Amino acid sequence: MNNHEIDYKIYGDDMQFVEVELDPNETVIAEAGSFMMMEDDIKMETIFGDGSNNGGGLMGKLFTAGKRVLTGESLFMTTFTNVGSSKRHVSFASPYPGKIIPMDLSELGGKIICQKDAFLAAAKGVQVGIEFQRKIGVGFFGGEGFIMQKLEGDGMAFIHAGGTIMKKDLLPGQTLRVDTGCLVAMTRDVDYSIEFVKGIKTALFGGEGLFFATLRGPGSVWIQSLPFSRLASRVFAAAPHRGGAKDEGSISRGIFDMFNGD
Repeated sequence: MNNHEIDYKIYGDDMQFVEVELDPNETVIAEAGSFMMMEDDIKMETIFGDGSNNGGGLMGKLFTAGKRVLTGESLFMTTFTNVGSSKRHVSFASPYPGKIIPMDLSELGGKIICQKDAFLAAAKGVQVGIEFQRKIGVGFFGGEGFIMQKLEGDGMAFIHAGGTIMKKDLLPGQTLRVDTGCLVAMTRDVDYSIEFVKGIKTALFGGEGLFFATLRGPGSVWIQSLPFSRLASRVFAAAPHRGGAKDEGSISRGIFDMFNGD
């Protein structure tokens, strides 16, 4: 194996975190902001990109890091290396309610394509890059943008998504249509395109958007029940806004107004 071979354990149900067990000199890479806790003898270091091209010189590192900017990620990632003489543990947490999905890339064809914010952590040696969608319709209407992330290698990687996660294995030619925001990840052989919702009344008044993703096998896809964008929009809609009407408040707001003579 080219990647470091790490062991792990996932804790929790809806607010999960993953604990990675590192042997001496083993390293795990993680997205900035995902760190939760670590034991003694673990060295933390900030690097450009994913650290997979250490022999490429400064320009190679800058190119790798620059590609991450296109997906909206930070230029930097963090490595955690066990510099001790016995096993040590480091943990990473997902940023919002949902599930952490462990993926052994050696069993998935060496490559996974996922939405741009899905990556959480991986064994050192896993390459975190960008995947350009070949079809222009996917770029304009795909919901997740023209660029998606790709994880390549033969080690363990961990991605996260919202709500409940379902994995579906598609047979050759089998088609699955999903909301564009609900697609989490897919294997390299899955054909991904965007389809317009038929029927003008359905498109305008259906409340599900004008487009959905069409996935065609063979391959595996992972679907999330609660995209973060959907969760964020509901939270924003429920939050109090300045200039709102008084009847938008809660019962506690009414009691407060009563005591203030309103």
